[in-house]
Amino acid sequence: MALHPERATLDKAAGENFPVAPFFLPRAWRLDLMAVYGFARLVDDIGDGDLAPGGADARLLGVSPEEAEDRLVLLDAFEADLRRVFDGTPRHPLLRRLQPTVRRRALTPEPFLGLIAANRQDQLVSRYETYDDLLAYCELSANPVGRLVLAVTGTSTPERIRRSDAICTALQIVEHLQDVKEDLGRDRVYLPAADMKRFHVQEADLATPTAGASVRALVAYEAERARELLNEGAPLVGSVHGRLKLLLAGFVAGGRAAIGAIAAAEYDVLPGPPKPGKVQLLREVGVTLRGEG
Repeated sequence: MALHPERATLDKAAGENFPVAPFFLPRAWRLDLMAVYGFARLVDDIGDGDLAPGGADARLLGVSPEEAEDRLVLLDAFEADLRRVFDGTPRHPLLRRLQPTVRRRALTPEPFLGLIAANRQDQLVSRYETYDDLLAYCELSANPVGRLVLAVTGTSTPERIRRSDAICTALQIVEHLQDVKEDLGRDRVYLPAADMKRFHVQEADLATPTAGASVRALVAYEAERARELLNEGAPLVGSVHGRLKLLLAGFVAGGRAAIGAIAAAEYDVLPGPPKPGKVQLLREVGVTLRGEG
């Protein structure tokens, strides 16, 4: 039977808060960005236990059926296959798809290893005491994606990387806010414990059908932090030209629109993730482009 787990992974691009590889980009960029996305999505799916049923990914990575449910074993096998991208022939089709991109764009292993390390951390750390602890996690789980976008498009500079890191961290925080209930179901809480204590929020308060006033106040506080990070990173948009400017505006606008959707839900994220509509997203793209941040 033919195995095509890579298609199921890549199809998840449509559900992200931000455009992954939109039609207006040059075809070569789209191919390379989708290759990077395929890696990032698959490593997250391994870390979250969201692989396609049937065990195809584990088999492709050389993991035995007996160990196919062990996420740390899968992540170790995935890291070994990633290293083959740089010095051999990888086994998994998504990593074979990534190999030409790595060679064409002279990408280094570090950002990919960061994403694997973040998912390994997810298996070992399920609570974060302080906001700084959460930022350190985002340095692994989110910031490498922006750095890869800059590398693929040949636009990396230290200042752009700094701005990109702020945007990516913000997008990660927004995603955590949207997914409070889902994350709790995975026994993960990304709301810093110090902030929960400050707002008098217990974990049991996150398991209710709708959020009380304390939870809403906490979510509003974290959303404002994400908004400030987006504002800090937004000048990245004005530092580039052409179609890349539109792509990066889409990242910033996606975060702002998601925060707007959370605010429109009165910061009650517990019934389900508040998602912005296309009109709201396009409006934010326009605002971001006009202000170039």
